[in-house]
This record gives sequence, structure tokens and C-alpha cells, in this order.
Amino acid sequence: MNRLSPDGGFDGNGNSESLATPLLLPQRSLTNSTSQVALVGANVCPIESLDYEIAENDVFKQDWRSRGKKQMFQYLFMKWSLCFLVGLIVSLIGFFNNLAVENIAGLKFVVTSNMMLAGRSKMAFFVFSASNMILTLFACLITAFIAPAAAGSGIPEVKAYLNGVDAPGILSLRTLFVKVVGSITAVSASLVVGKAGPMVHTGACVASLLSQGGSKKYGLTWKWLRFFKNDRDRRDLVTCGSAAGIAAAFRAPVGGVLFALEEMASWWRSALLWRSFFATAVVAIVLRALIDVCLSGKCGLFGKGGLIMFDVYSANITYHLADIPSVLLLGVMGGILGSFYNFLLEKVLRVYNYINEKGTVYKILLACLISLFTSCLLFGVPWLGTCQPCPPDALEACPTIGRSGNYKKFQCSSGHYNDLASLIFNTNDDAIRNLFSRNTDSEFHASSVLVFFLICCVLSILSYGIVAPVGLFVPVIVTGASYGRFVGMLFGSRPHSSLNHGLYAVLGAASFLGGSMRMTVSLCVILLELTNNLLLLPLIMLVLLISKTVADAFNGNIYDLIMKAKGLPYLEAHAEPYMRQLTVADVLSGPLWTFHGVEKVGTIIHVLRITRHNGFPIVDERSEDDSRVLSGLILRAHLIVLLKRKDAFMSTPVERGGGGAEFSAADFAKRGSGNGDTIDDLQISAEEMEMYVDLRPFTNASPYTVVETMSLAKALVLFRQLGLRHLLVIPKISNVSSLFSCLI
Repeated sequence: MNRLSPDGGFDGNGNSESLATPLLLPQRSLTNSTSQVALVGANVCPIESLDYEIAENDVFKQDWRSRGKKQMFQYLFMKWSLCFLVGLIVSLIGFFNNLAVENIAGLKFVVTSNMMLAGRSKMAFFVFSASNMILTLFACLITAFIAPAAAGSGIPEVKAYLNGVDAPGILSLRTLFVKVVGSITAVSASLVVGKAGPMVHTGACVASLLSQGGSKKYGLTWKWLRFFKNDRDRRDLVTCGSAAGIAAAFRAPVGGVLFALEEMASWWRSALLWRSFFATAVVAIVLRALIDVCLSGKCGLFGKGGLIMFDVYSANITYHLADIPSVLLLGVMGGILGSFYNFLLEKVLRVYNYINEKGTVYKILLACLISLFTSCLLFGVPWLGTCQPCPPDALEACPTIGRSGNYKKFQCSSGHYNDLASLIFNTNDDAIRNLFSRNTDSEFHASSVLVFFLICCVLSILSYGIVAPVGLFVPVIVTGASYGRFVGMLFGSRPHSSLNHGLYAVLGAASFLGGSMRMTVSLCVILLELTNNLLLLPLIMLVLLISKTVADAFNGNIYDLIMKAKGLPYLEAHAEPYMRQLTVADVLSGPLWTFHGVEKVGTIIHVLRITRHNGFPIVDERSEDDSRVLSGLILRAHLIVLLKRKDAFMSTPVERGGGGAEFSAADFAKRGSGNGDTIDDLQISAEEMEMYVDLRPFTNASPYTVVETMSLAKALVLFRQLGLRHLLVIPKISNVSSLFSCLI
């Protein structure tokens, strides 16, 4: 809080007495330059915290008592129905996303390949680079001008939202539209980006929009939806949406639930586990049904290989103790490379931020340059590769004529293929399938795989920061798979080794994911569901544990680094060691603005205008001993409702009976994200400014409070685990007046 002059407040009778009450007795200097707490919120984006705590005022209690079995059934039925709708809609979007990408990118590669076969290499490059440029430009234009919040993967924003931070526009309808369309065009533009992160953001947007509680503008005011006009239920449904997004991206329902639990959610309970599992199960069933339709050839170029399903390693595998050292090496190197990848990406994003600050034109120009550079590399580098004769025992046509396959002809003569083009001149999904494929140990040169690894690493870092909906999940997988396959070529050809190069690619992807994203359980299950082989479980567990442990010694996970770079506050689950040495009284700032139980309208208007606080303690004075009593906490949004309705205005400062009977819980229900009324929307006359309001019926009489001597570490754990926005700090000596404060 910023320190305000105490002369700016008024008492309940309009006298010049400050409502900025004294705080706890100062125990330190007001300037806390040595503690990390002083840096929190220094340069953050315009955000608003979310109210997950239930305001137990008289209006809420009356509404809760009036609910019968019918209302309870409606509430439970709608919770499960909305989870079903989230799963259904997200699965349809995921299917449409992949259908569009596979056909757009496939058509581009087919046309370019046909030109190559006809000997028109220059025209092929022009068509390839021009189509990539147009797709990239379209994705950037709609992102920059329609929904800038849709840029990036969206996982850091959703993670911050579930932590209690509501950034403007991150879950709006426009963001959803741009996220879907922009992700399709960006991935189809052959940028080394993924669509898994945007699918998580898409699922969160769908869940948030469904949980808005209806819309008067569009006539969606079904009374059954009224139960969800609060941040608490929206948070739960957004968690289910993020799980459904991963399930739709990788067709990994269990992995989606674990991803939401391990990486996204800051607050979890068993009931939420069941609902998120139900949503991901709906996703899996719908996708399976739609894929069966596409397998019959009704989806154009889409259908071969399934929906981002790398079902390429279903053979039985065996491994021995002699294979463990090479697996350990994969884990250690994956942790080092993953942390270095995060370091480079953070530096590049800082440079991009400097460029983007110059204006929209520079953002678009940067994206176009990245697209042109990508096209030159993807089309030019395969010319450096050597042509190899097709293997006589190939399991598919060689050379590959068309979009996908292990044996890209490119510039080679009949009966030969270009192994470098099979990796580079392809979609990311097909490149991963080629790297993961079994019985292909002799199909790729080690130099080709190394070049592909370096290109993927560079292009994925350069492509992520553009103003378009792009993700990191798939680029990290393809980069790790190429690194793992290269290591397999170096160590996997030993006489006693039973691990082939495809298995090394899977383990390399796991190690790179663990080193970059620092997840273990969810990544393990996602990779198992991707490869459809439970026998890989021990090895994947081993490399994930090692890579995460090694990488943690260098820096944080990639999403936390991006979240910090974007200025999104995030409250960690654990307390820092220095917090054990501080009490909550050490980190308070002021002044604290309070109201009396019966307050003057003009005073409320004045305080709301000069402060940005969301909650205000209600403090009364006992006539017997002049001691001060904490009656509770009232929210800014509830005060604005009272001032807007004017039904609670009184001409005299007396306590009003009835407990706010003229109001209902629906009057105080929170509307969609960022759509609430502000103090500037109110029209209050001079006569009404002299009236009074009894705030007690609308005050949360049971706010969470702690003693001033509580350690900061304990307060943080309490604040985080309960999902609080306000925590009141009260004095240890109860007979000392005006010695309490409020952490907001």
C-alpha cells in the first residue's frame, strides 16, 4: 500500500478525523530494502486478485439457509454438467485444431514436394516461404489487434489465475477465438512451436466462459447458472478445463489430470480430482470416436497415426543393468541442457520485450523475420544432407512421396531418400514419430540428428516470443527426442545393449522435459500414454527424477520464469528460510483504512476514490471502555453494490434492523472477469452523500485473523493453502486500541 496523508479521511459524522488508523507499533524501518518482500509488486502488469474465500455475511447466511434439496440438486447437477460440457467442447476444439493443422500444413508440404519432384526448386522455396509468411502474419495480426493476451502458450497465465491472479482479458471470448485460430495458423506455418500450451489456455477459457453464470446481454439467465457467479467455483472449473486441454492435446486423460494437479492448481481436493478426471474421460471418448471417423479417410490428410498419438513403440522391450549408465547420462545431460534452454529462452524473451515495447509494427516485423529465417533453414539445410539408398526391409514406401514418412525424397534420385529432410522438412508431430520409431537404427546419420537438434533448439527459442499463440511442449519434446536419439547413436550400439535408438529418443524427450519444465509424475504418465507402452515406466521415471534434480540446481522451471518475466505475481507453496526470522508485523505497511459499522455515504465514496484496496475492516467502539472491536471485513465490490442500489441508505446514523433483507445473494454475485462496476460508475447526489449506511449485515463477520507475532512463514502457508485474499493482523495485547492491520 502507498502511504497516504491522515488528513484525507473523515469519521462517521463528517469530522476531520482520519480513517487511516495507526498500524501495529513500528518494530522496524518503514523502508524494507533488504527483504525480498519489498520487491513484490514492484513492476507488475495491471492485475486484480480473486476472492476465493466465502464472505459469510448476513445475506449469504440467509441465502444458504433458504436452499432446499432442490437447490442442492441443481448445484450438483450443474457442476457435473459443466464438466461434461468442458470436456466435450475442448475435445471438439482439439480435434478441429489438429484436423486444420494437418490439412493446411500437409497441403503445403504436398505442393512443395510436387514442385521438387518436377525440378522447380526455386518455385518450391518461394511457395513454402510465402505460405509460411502469410500464416505467421495472420496469426500475429489477429493476436496483436484482437486479443494480445492470447500470445504465448497461456500456461503461465492460467497458472497465475489458479493462484489467485486475474490479469485482464486472459480468459475472455476474444482470447479464446484468437487462441484457437492463431494456434492453427502458427503451427501450420512450420514454426517450431506447439499447440499443447494453447490447448491448456483454450480449455481454461472454455471453462471460464461456461462458469460466468449466464449473460443478460444474450438472454442466458437460466436460474440454475446463478450458483457459479463466484471465483471459487470458477477456479474449480478452470482447473478442469486446463486438465481437459492437455488431455485433448496429447490424448492423455490421466496425464491431463496429473498435469493440472502437479503444475497448474494451487489448491486441490478430492472432489476436484473426480470432476477433472470426468472431464478428461469425456475428452478421451470423444476423440476416440472422431479418430475412428478419420481413419476411414474422411478427414483429408488427417488420420494417419492418430491424434498426436505417437503409437510407435508398442513392441516388447527388454533392458538390463548394463543399460543403466547410459540412461543416467541421459538424465544428467537432459537436466543440464534443459536448464540451459530455460536460461537462453529467458534472455531472448527479454530482448523481445525490448523490441515489442517499440510498438505493434515492430512485433509484426519481428515475427515475419523469424518466419523467413525458419523457412530458409527448413528448406535450405536438407540440401546439405546426403542421399541414402532405401533399405530393402523398409516397413513403408521408400522414398516417401507426399507429406509424412521416414523417407523424404527431397532432391534425391529414385530409390534414395534424404534423412535430414525426413526430420526437418516435416511437421513437428511427424518428426517426433520418425525419431520415436523402432527398427530404424540405420536410417538416420548421427550428424543429421545433431544438426536437427541444434536447429530445433535455436528455432524453438526464437519462435516462442513472437506475438502469436505458440506453445513450448511439443518443441521441447522434439528437441529432447533428437538429443536422445543422438546419444543412442553414440552409446546404444554396444554389443550387450538392448536399447534401440527409438527408445533413446523417448528417454531423451523425457529428460529434456524434466530439465526444462521440472515436472515428474504428470510428464511420466503423459509420455506413457503417448508411446502406449507401460514397459517404459521405470526408465522414464529414472530420467525424469535425475533431470529435474540436476536442473533445479541452476534455475526454475520454464513456466515460472515466463510468469516472472510477464510480471504475474505468484505465491509459492513453500516459505523462504528468511521468513522464519520475520513476523507479520515486520512486513506491514500503511495506512490502514477502516469503516465504522454505521458509516456516512460521503466517507465511503471518499475512501473508495483515494484507495485501491479491495477489503476494509469494520471497526466499532464500545461505549463502556472506549475499546475498539473488529466486527469483520467488507469488500469493495459489496460497497459499490450498496452505493449503487441505495436501498440501504438512512438519514440518521442508527443501527438498522432486518439484516439486509431487501438484498439477496444474487445482488452481490460476481460477474465475469473484469466486468464489475467501479466507483466512477456511481451517480450519488449531494443530499445522498450526507446519508448513512449500516454495513454490518453485509460484513464478513468471520474473516481469517492472525496475531502480530505469527511468523511470516506460517502466515504465508495459511494464506496459500486457504486461497485467501485478505488476512487480518490483530495485536497480541487485546486492550490496546487501534492496533490492528490488514494484509491485502
